[in-house]
Amino acid sequence: MESVDTYWSDRAALEWQVEMGATEAILDAPLNRYEVPEKLAKPVIAQKPKGPPPIPVPVAVDGVAEAKAAAAGAAGLDGLQAALNAFQHCDLKKGARKMIFGEGDPASRVMIVGEAPTTLEDRAGQPFVGDMRTLLDNMFAAIDMGVAHDNAAQRIYLTAAFPWSAGNVAPTLTDIQMITPFLERHIALANPDVVVLMGNTACQMLLGKTGVSRLRGTWSEVMGRPALAMNHPAQLIRDPSGKRDAWADLLALKAKLES
Repeated sequence: MESVDTYWSDRAALEWQVEMGATEAILDAPLNRYEVPEKLAKPVIAQKPKGPPPIPVPVAVDGVAEAKAAAAGAAGLDGLQAALNAFQHCDLKKGARKMIFGEGDPASRVMIVGEAPTTLEDRAGQPFVGDMRTLLDNMFAAIDMGVAHDNAAQRIYLTAAFPWSAGNVAPTLTDIQMITPFLERHIALANPDVVVLMGNTACQMLLGKTGVSRLRGTWSEVMGRPALAMNHPAQLIRDPSGKRDAWADLLALKAKLES
């Protein structure tokens, strides 16, 4: 109520001043608006920089170090897949349609690491597709093993050396250095009894060696477990004469698992 009473009393006082001829509000003391100060402040003129503006320098990112940290922080296979999805420093990812992670039972005794994905594998989002998959299935069926075998002890788990397709371009050394920590972490989390390295890329990433035709049939060690190098099914399709060696490698794999 007090605020309302004040409003009406103030308004009445203002209307009385208007009726008395007041036309403008004034200060308590007179102000000379025509007075000129003795010294005028000089205007500040902004100095223009000489030459062109500096070009911003992008902050360098160590993709390999970022990959190692991301892979090491993955607590499980789902976490590793999420870390790969979030990894943005590999140029191969920019041109890929789908990410290829794995197929089959991760608890299988045998983990097969294929080549860098082909265009067909990129479209399917799976390792080993088409004629390569048909041949791979037939090869392992010959030693009573397979991706979907009824016996869990006879199953195999498939993955690719790279999660993204390089198309017709071979992965660079930087690409290999960035993706190898993820592949090693994949093997450590799946924890197979034996790793099969099918192709040059898998051998280069996990053994530091190339020339699978020379390495095939020999046993090495990867992440503390035995690893066998073999020719990729795509190579066997191009050169069927290598199937005899592939059969010998499969028998060696079976003997290793039985021992």
